[in-house]
Amino acid sequence: MRVVVLTGAGMSAESGISTFRDNGGLWEQYNVEDVATPEGWARNPKLVTEFYNIRRRQLLDVKPCLGHELVAKLEEQHDVTVVTQNVDDLHERAGSTHVIHLHGELMKVTSSFSPNDPRYIKTLDAGHLEVAMGECADDGSQLRPFIVWFGEPVPEIERAAAVCSEAEMLIVIGTSLNVYPAAGLTRCVPPGTPVYLIDPKPVQWNSDETVHHIMKGASEGMKELMEKLRVEN
Repeated sequence: MRVVVLTGAGMSAESGISTFRDNGGLWEQYNVEDVATPEGWARNPKLVTEFYNIRRRQLLDVKPCLGHELVAKLEEQHDVTVVTQNVDDLHERAGSTHVIHLHGELMKVTSSFSPNDPRYIKTLDAGHLEVAMGECADDGSQLRPFIVWFGEPVPEIERAAAVCSEAEMLIVIGTSLNVYPAAGLTRCVPPGTPVYLIDPKPVQWNSDETVHHIMKGASEGMKELMEKLRVEN
């Protein structure tokens, strides 16, 4: 079965990664406009560079949660593609092999001039987490985070939409479905596709498909869904 898993901040929150809305989290110390927009980068690239250096260091201190691991385990029986709004690498570290990152990847940097040119995208490792001012891509521009900032186009949205259009099951985990164009992917699945929504809070569903809402966190919700799928199989 072709399964698409659409994940948001609620998935990584269980691993200890703070979301925009968390009290006391890293985001409370910065204005989103200063560190997650092209305009912020233009005004103060040093501040933005330091912010993402901090985020990378934090990423090394967290591990995939059970929810990540159970999503990866689905691959044992199904053709699974994860479409994530998260920029961390926790799905990959949990074992998922087909992951589309809509909003970029924290462990990658790229050219300031041509951020989506694959020739300039570089993956950092644990020994080189911090980017310095003056550290350049191969085109001579300052390295910037490989992150899709607010106001920038989402290069992977068409590939994600194509995958969703062939889905035989859609699982949505930990997203408010308020951020577009990612939220619009729920409307791309074929009519009659089984849809499961895992979130402990009410979510305003945004498509005509009937949704089965499991009102639990990512890990407990995936445990319940795995049991359900096992029974149905």
